[in-house]
Amino acid sequence: MTNWTKLTENLEKRGFSVQRFATKEEAADYLDQEIDGVSVAFGGSMSVQEMGLYPRLAAHNNALWHWNKDTMLEAAHTDVYICSVNGLAETGEVINIDGVGNRVASTIYGHRRVYFVVGRNKIAPDYDQALWRARNIAAPKNCQRLGLKTPCAVKADKCYNCTSPERSCRALVVLWEKLRDAEKMEIVLIDEELGY
Repeated sequence: MTNWTKLTENLEKRGFSVQRFATKEEAADYLDQEIDGVSVAFGGSMSVQEMGLYPRLAAHNNALWHWNKDTMLEAAHTDVYICSVNGLAETGEVINIDGVGNRVASTIYGHRRVYFVVGRNKIAPDYDQALWRARNIAAPKNCQRLGLKTPCAVKADKCYNCTSPERSCRALVVLWEKLRDAEKMEIVLIDEELGY
């Protein structure tokens, strides 16, 4: 069971802003009000997709969606970036794994504000368990969803540390603290299961 108080305190000590919501709908309402009249890009996130954020924010922002390959480069230069995480430790570390690099790059440089939407299923007690979760739960399920020919995609059961040409675990980013030049890096915690 997640210790929400400990998690929030540890994230805030590391410079992250934190908002917590009971449902994805409440979190989507908050982000819809928070982000207005700017350029915003979305990382390839099932959590973001399940929240229905893109159509809502596209109604009053210049919104770019990750799954449109033509916009990946343009998305790197928006005011706001929204994605999820592969693992979040109660001790405060934010972990993401990427195959192309656009998503992890956008979480560490180039945007004034970055929002991470995080369902309770992504939270682990400490760094080691959050990293294990990212590699052995999130990555295999994403490989399977994308139809990749990797050992982990067969059963979506664990990381095999493969050398497959289709390997999607090519970059790992751990945020230990809010980055110095970012205006805001906010963790939007949602007490529901979202994404992988």
